[in-house]
Amino acid sequence: MSGPGAYHRPVIAIDIGGTTLTIAEVRSDGSVRDPVTIDSPARIHGDEVVTRIRELVETRWPHPCRIGVGAAGVVDPVSGSIGRASDSFQGWTGYPLRERLEQAIGVKVQVENDVNAFLIGERRFGAATGERDCLGVMLGTGVGGAVILDGQVIRGRRGAAAEIGHMPVLGNDRCSCGVPGHLESLTGGRAIARRWAAATGRDPKTVDGAREVARRAANGDAAAPRIFAEAGKALGIALVQAATLFDLSTVIVGGGVSRAWQWLSPGLHDVLAAYPLISGTELRVRLASLSERAVLMGAASLGACGDQWKKPC
Repeated sequence: MSGPGAYHRPVIAIDIGGTTLTIAEVRSDGSVRDPVTIDSPARIHGDEVVTRIRELVETRWPHPCRIGVGAAGVVDPVSGSIGRASDSFQGWTGYPLRERLEQAIGVKVQVENDVNAFLIGERRFGAATGERDCLGVMLGTGVGGAVILDGQVIRGRRGAAAEIGHMPVLGNDRCSCGVPGHLESLTGGRAIARRWAAATGRDPKTVDGAREVARRAANGDAAAPRIFAEAGKALGIALVQAATLFDLSTVIVGGGVSRAWQWLSPGLHDVLAAYPLISGTELRVRLASLSERAVLMGAASLGACGDQWKKPC
């Protein structure tokens, strides 16, 4: 492996989500070693995130080389601070994550949006290998997006490029950001669980996320397939819009909700068939191949880039 993304000493990679935080050592071949997953301290405060990471690094990797972080939320591409985050996080908006981690641990840290890291990992080691242009979408508690054009991650001036979960699509359900009608309000895991609960008269607090809705669909529940079909349709609309805007033909979909692909994909493919791209190319939608390792592998690659992070990694 060569170029700014090549790394020859192990780096520490961290995936900070609203539900869990995972930290691991990642080798230059992409192998993930000794991963540790804990409940996300981001629910408490950004300072708690830094404290827990420092404790884990000091205990398991007392002499780290570099650290790469994939963090949920809008990440400022210059400062490594969190520009904005969902309501799953406390004290996260505006938090100077890179600065605080470097102060706490004493090594260079690169902080990237988690979906950007996901797509970098899939492009280097997974389903997007060899693609110069592609869109990445993570379907988890919420919905995130990333785009690579001509080998470059497009971050935007404020780090908010390709935030596909906050594109308006259908309906009036309220998104986690507070705005109605966003893709996340139909296709995110929390939204799928909430909408199924409303359709069946269940208390949404008792629903085990989209995974329970998928189990219900497999067991013959009448409402669950419809909820997933509507989610897939909304996703299809957003993908066609993004592909048209950027002249893309490849989309990589990952995240926990993508495990319900058999229920999501019919609505999605109905939209793709109804709205062919003006370029005349087929929009290929592939499932991610690296599972939860993609964010760690992408974050490690970025961590190894050091000050060259703006170049293709």
